[in-house]
Amino acid sequence: MGDAADNSVPATTTTHPETSNTLTPEFVPKPVSDLPQLHRYITGHDADGQAIVHSHNDFLWQPMDNDQLAFSVPYTTSAFPVNLNNDADIKEHHRVVNSGTLGLVHPKGTVIRCVDFAPGYACGMHRTQSLDYGIVLEGEVDMVLDSGERHHMKRGDVAVQRATQHQWVNRSDTHWARMMFVLQDCETLIVGGKEMKEDLGTNSGLPPSGNC
Repeated sequence: MGDAADNSVPATTTTHPETSNTLTPEFVPKPVSDLPQLHRYITGHDADGQAIVHSHNDFLWQPMDNDQLAFSVPYTTSAFPVNLNNDADIKEHHRVVNSGTLGLVHPKGTVIRCVDFAPGYACGMHRTQSLDYGIVLEGEVDMVLDSGERHHMKRGDVAVQRATQHQWVNRSDTHWARMMFVLQDCETLIVGGKEMKEDLGTNSGLPPSGNC
């Protein structure tokens, strides 16, 4: 543990940093975009209780929608409060990412997900049953709501999505954009007598979250 993924190895033979399994073609060890590769550091403790880096790896990327969109999930949790004893949270994260069933939201837990958007790309209008923090890391992105509101977000801006229908649009015709999201499962939301259930839209590429 502690060795970063070797980006020079083809995706079909690269070792998945979460397990000893080889990557399936849907995962690649480099960004699809021209943006910098990102790196994950997980901390822990040695036998004396001193802080150490438990492991560190390059992000793995899942290209979607004809390589116009790419996801990376550095970490997940499955309960609150989180149990850190005996690395229970790390083992559970490994189980979740290898299950093949992780949707946008993880029931009763959290997901941190990085998303790269191709120039001019607009994801489908969608809603998750979750409270989400979305931070623009690179480029400029429009947040479009089903009411017709459209808000221009720049690097460092934060959106707090509260189970609302929304869409992300990369404003640039020439440059990729990148956002980081933390998605947290939430109680069922009722507005005007209607349950605000998950609606994945047309091009999420992921299975249902299973939390509603």
